[in-house]
Amino acid sequence: MLLLLAYPARRLTNLIAGAAATYGVAMALAPILQIRAILRHRTSKSVSVGYMQVLLVGFMLWLAYGIASHNPVIIIPNIVATIVAAATIVVAYRFKPPDVS
Repeated sequence: MLLLLAYPARRLTNLIAGAAATYGVAMALAPILQIRAILRHRTSKSVSVGYMQVLLVGFMLWLAYGIASHNPVIIIPNIVATIVAAATIVVAYRFKPPDVS
């Protein structure tokens, strides 16, 4: 707590923004683990494509907001997240198991 009081408010805000953006990029890259699993097992039957689509829409909305507000802390992680989510959806559809009726 004393560390937080030692920083001026603006500097602390920048520190938190940098940490949030860095972690945001890490979170955006996390679905690559899902892509890796799909490729290893050659199937996407355990992946919810609908869930990834919902996330993709959210990432695109946050990206649009970041662009509109000229905020790189929002823009950068959401560019990465949009690309990775779209790639995950493409790979999931590519390895979708045949529909058994």
